[in-house]
Amino acid sequence: MPDMEGNIEASDFCVGESAKCEGSRLKGLENADWGVKFRMGRIFNPESGNTVMLAFDHGYIMGPTSGLERMDLSIVPLIPHADCIMCTRGALRSVVPPNSGKPLALRFSAGSTILTELNDECLADIEDAVRLDACALAPMVAIGGTFEAKTISNLAKCVDYTSRYSIPTLGVTAVGKNLARDARYLGLATRVIAENGATFVKTYYCEEGFEKVVAGCPVPIVIAGGKKLPERDALELAYKAISAGARGVDMGRNIFQSECPRAMILAVRGVVHKGMKPDEAFEMFSDLKSDGEKAAK
Repeated sequence: MPDMEGNIEASDFCVGESAKCEGSRLKGLENADWGVKFRMGRIFNPESGNTVMLAFDHGYIMGPTSGLERMDLSIVPLIPHADCIMCTRGALRSVVPPNSGKPLALRFSAGSTILTELNDECLADIEDAVRLDACALAPMVAIGGTFEAKTISNLAKCVDYTSRYSIPTLGVTAVGKNLARDARYLGLATRVIAENGATFVKTYYCEEGFEKVVAGCPVPIVIAGGKKLPERDALELAYKAISAGARGVDMGRNIFQSECPRAMILAVRGVVHKGMKPDEAFEMFSDLKSDGEKAAK
């Protein structure tokens, strides 16, 4: 214990000055626990309020997808340029360097593969997620599918788990072959996922009415990249989504299957964080690609 002698009495209380109460820049977090806000603050860039998530969880249903055959060679060099990584616990433990320092959105549900139809999905163990220091847990939710009730139940259980440890839940919209990716469906799916407790939602972009999807969802939305597109088209997709209110992208194939993955993720960052327009971002991609090809010669 410090002794009383020489102790200076406190006097600088700034009486009359309002207390500083900084909240989150993300909607829906006003009443969230400190730990949730802290983890969301790691996932979303503090300056732009947006995020570039690098998804490479495809192998859990698709096996060694093109571009993910050797994740140690294709994915690890991209991790420094992502705001957050999204992967399975197996890929994390076997490939991702522990000193990478990037927040983790952990794929938290598993079940069927591309060899079968969607079936009974199960959740991983919350204790393992805590051991891995996950910043978000990502269960898949199949709104409108045969296993809608099962996957919504998984989401609800995941939210119960994460609330114990102040870990955000990322509800992932699963769209089957027979479901239209239009504003009506996406608006319903994202709202249902949010109403069941998700902290933020990953869904798809649609050309017509996406701003209504965003407005009707009380938590932040990040968009999935989906199938591989030409680089300029993928950058335009990101630009349109951010312009319509999305708070980031969770891209996989449009980055690691690109002609130059490093140049692509940097161009995506330009769109998401700096507001670059598609042509400007594509020019950036082309210049970086050219520089990389020259350096390789």
